[in-house]
Amino acid sequence: MARKRLTREESRDQTHQRLLEAAALVIAKKGFAAASVEDITAQAGYTRGAFYSNFKSKAELFIELLSQDHQCVRQDLHQILDAPQSLEAIEEQITQYYLRVYRDEKNFILWAEARVLALRDAKFRAKLNAYCLEKRDDIADVIERFYQMRGSKPPAPPKDLAFSTMALIDGMRFFNETIPKELPDEAAQNALGVIFTSTFFK
Repeated sequence: MARKRLTREESRDQTHQRLLEAAALVIAKKGFAAASVEDITAQAGYTRGAFYSNFKSKAELFIELLSQDHQCVRQDLHQILDAPQSLEAIEEQITQYYLRVYRDEKNFILWAEARVLALRDAKFRAKLNAYCLEKRDDIADVIERFYQMRGSKPPAPPKDLAFSTMALIDGMRFFNETIPKELPDEAAQNALGVIFTSTFFK
């Protein structure tokens, strides 16, 4: 069976997405600073010309990569809340979702690289901070909506709880990566589950 011929727009979108996927792999492996445009295009099977036809710079590509992950998190959380199910099921799904996020090594490394870059690049920092605040607000919205469903008030301002959630996951993930014998996956995930259920859902 003959393969469907892609339109010019479909071909361009495919190239764009493959470059993003290649960049995620290369940056996670080598770090943002060491990952060159040539590394990314070689991984994707394209040329430098294809890269610069899609992105003005490596930093622009990186921002879009982070944006895609951010949008996925937003969609996943709201899908959980919008589904017709019990509060207990929502609580369990949110807890399990964040445990899956915790185990996502590639995206953790990408966001860690982004934070290091943000410390040195004010322009990049402004863009990254915008995503971080959006992420905080999305998580805060989930927390607020959950407590509204329960007919009660959260134990602290939702935005503060959201920032705490983000910091907790990032911090534990960092220690898990750097001293895994002291904080192995199973222990870390168990601790996160206990903290989520006892702090955010009680």
